[in-house]
Amino acid sequence: MQTTFLTATVLLILTTDPLGNIPLFISALERVKPERRFYVISREVLIASAVLLAFMLFGQRFMEVLQLSDEALSVAGGVILLLIAIDMVFPNRRPRVQDPEPKGEPFIVPLAIPLISGPSAMATVLLLSSRNPGRSLEWTCAIAISMAVIYVVFLLAIRLQKLLGVEAITAMERLMGLVLTAIAVEMLLGGVSSYIRDIPAR
Repeated sequence: MQTTFLTATVLLILTTDPLGNIPLFISALERVKPERRFYVISREVLIASAVLLAFMLFGQRFMEVLQLSDEALSVAGGVILLLIAIDMVFPNRRPRVQDPEPKGEPFIVPLAIPLISGPSAMATVLLLSSRNPGRSLEWTCAIAISMAVIYVVFLLAIRLQKLLGVEAITAMERLMGLVLTAIAVEMLLGGVSSYIRDIPAR
């Protein structure tokens, strides 16, 4: 699977799922004072961005230490994305993990991690950096754009929920899930086919 800048940006936006996370985001900020919400959103998005950038910068070294191949990471990333996509297409298949009783102002958990920079986003960034380490600037810009989208969506979360309604948000999330499913399957097939081609050389 040939990854372009546009593909990476769309993939990161899909894996972070800003629209689908609106209800959880509103719930997490329920006990935060309105005048503090702008600061909290800005802080959590910056923390999530730092986490993804760290995975991008040190992803290749991490793979070398664990002796992981690109094919293994491609298949693993495809499996994770497929599970996330299935959960997006069928949101009622299993309950989402969340804190049932918000305890004041959230810090890192659950907004920055795992709501924004969850396992799927981390695996995506790790895969991008390991397969094309020379394109770090492009991946950094892709992360920045996806974080900007999340930032705007979260700032307008309450208005968007009232404007679109729960049904429209769910429908859009399922559509995003279908696109992510296709990307995940392509990633899986690419990893498996690459591994099969390299069998004679092993």
